Amino acid sequence: MNGRPNPASPEPSDERDEIARLLPAPADWDLPRGRHLHHKDLLMRHIDRDQATTTAAARPGRRRLRPVLLAPVTALALAGIVTAGIALNDGDRKPAAGTSSDAAADMQPVSALLGQISDAAGKRDTPTVRDDQFSYVMKKVREADLSSGKAVVGPLHDYELWLSQDPEPVRKQGLIRSDGETMPLNAEFGDTNGTPAGFSRPTYQWLASLPTDPDRLLDHLYAKAPQAENRERDQAVFEQIGDLLDQVMPARTAAALYRAAANIPGVTEAPRAEDALGRQGLGIARNDTKNGVVTEWVFNKQDFAYLGHSTRLTKDAPYAKAGTLLDSSALLKSTIVDKPGQLPDTEKDR
Repeated sequence: MNGRPNPASPEPSDERDEIARLLPAPADWDLPRGRHLHHKDLLMRHIDRDQATTTAAARPGRRRLRPVLLAPVTALALAGIVTAGIALNDGDRKPAAGTSSDAAADMQPVSALLGQISDAAGKRDTPTVRDDQFSYVMKKVREADLSSGKAVVGPLHDYELWLSQDPEPVRKQGLIRSDGETMPLNAEFGDTNGTPAGFSRPTYQWLASLPTDPDRLLDHLYAKAPQAENRERDQAVFEQIGDLLDQVMPARTAAALYRAAANIPGVTEAPRAEDALGRQGLGIARNDTKNGVVTEWVFNKQDFAYLGHSTRLTKDAPYAKAGTLLDSSALLKSTIVDKPGQLPDTEKDR
């Protein structure tokens, strides 16, 4: 965590052990890294704040975490992911040629749709981004809380993220504002010199450095995208692309990501897809058959702009029935601002 350790405070490993003990047993399904990091950072920033404002004399020997801040979907998965997230080893990705003839036929229409989405993305204007600026994302999100052992779908709420565009490793990544509460987004565990740009901190410059040839890009994603245990590697790459879609990026990078997604086995159209606000649109989906979870991306029918996503169960699980919503989002704004806390429309701090 950020800052010099307080000798009276528990070591980071003790904090992780405490979290693991307080959470229920991991579920069969692991949250995609991007959304897991969002929830984990909310929790860890709260721990940082508690440590900064609570003296050793006033604090009891073992601090209890507030249940309200335990990640919704992450609550059952966090204990296994915080310390057990692994990256895919370099190697050949599963070839699309190995799919069945029926699957290959299914991929033809989705490839055409993703081609249209890619062409539209490639024609969009993107801003000039300075290293001292911040990306800003505003969206509505809805998530299932599994902390009780059963899925309880929560209300729709606001989520805002300011992310540093500094290409160098940073200790202060930006800010998160979720449901009215604002917290600093600091360096991750183990990043003693700061968090570098990458999948967990996708800066404009880092996104611009990705290969723009779809085949090379997909090979890179299969080699580098983080993978959680028990999740199909094809699904991991699909979800990793999805975690990048609400960021400001070069038009050619966005275009390449969509064409790369078209070559992931199992990707299909989703004709009834809708985002967290209920906006219906063109859907791109992949079903993680191993874990019974389907993730859908939603695009505007007129201009092919990305609207949001949803993730649902496709088969019964101990914590919920098939069809239960696990998480969803509706993208409202994605742009660049000069400093964290600044709103793009008014150019004022909040």
